[in-house]
Amino acid sequence: MSASLQIIKCKSSRLIKMTKLKYFYSFILLIAGLLISCSNTDETTLINEENSNPTEVDTSQNKKPTGTSANDLLAENTFTKITVEIVYIAGFKPTTTTINSFKSFLQNRLHKSGGIQIIQREIPSPGMNNYSVNDIIALETTHRTKYNNNNEIAVFAFFLNSEYAGNSDNSSVLGIAYRNTSFVIFEETIRDYSSGVLAPDLSILETTVINHEFGHILGLVNTGSTPQSNHQDTAHGKHCNVENCLMYWTAETGEGIINMISGGTVPSLDSACLADLQENGGK
Repeated sequence: MSASLQIIKCKSSRLIKMTKLKYFYSFILLIAGLLISCSNTDETTLINEENSNPTEVDTSQNKKPTGTSANDLLAENTFTKITVEIVYIAGFKPTTTTINSFKSFLQNRLHKSGGIQIIQREIPSPGMNNYSVNDIIALETTHRTKYNNNNEIAVFAFFLNSEYAGNSDNSSVLGIAYRNTSFVIFEETIRDYSSGVLAPDLSILETTVINHEFGHILGLVNTGSTPQSNHQDTAHGKHCNVENCLMYWTAETGEGIINMISGGTVPSLDSACLADLQENGGK
């Protein structure tokens, strides 16, 4: 074989390899672009607010782990006002007394000179017999309209018409804080317990559970607000070990909350929990 022919074949082989590499890198860039595009769709949502056109908003800051926005809620370095969007299934609206008590709880703990706003909205039943956390997140994506915006932080509270899918014969969950600005109240379960003989008033039960779940969003206990003393009940996760404290574990279980509430009053935060919140920017 002549030297010139060998050179031609060598150049041809290199050209084929370069062409293959070109297509390979183009394919990689295409896949990367698709992945970025898919990722971005999870970070934005089209919001249909009343009397306004659909708006695409960034939702990523409201999809973080529970407690990670504790300082943003407690202090006002970033957010000077808060809006709590309460969405409830038709027929399961919290009482007016509960909402007023909850707002007082927020006013006593948060620095929000721009104001504390609570809005309520009814939706039809999705026709589910029980709800898992994944079910709740999917419904939140559909029905939530308020997200962090400029100097306003937004919280989503969901009142449901059926029980938690993870309930057992010995335990009924009354509420769950499942994201940094999201919590759910199993209103039907709370009403079942309030209808019992010698049971506390419905508003007392509702307020106890709502305040308790919001306490988790505020970083209690050891979920975003650093404990200033040793008061975490590690046997029951992120709860306080003081039995009469709002953040004691029985405040979110049907079997325990009846015994916890005495004298018809909502439990308050004990001094250890208050110290944690104050250290993290709260009142």
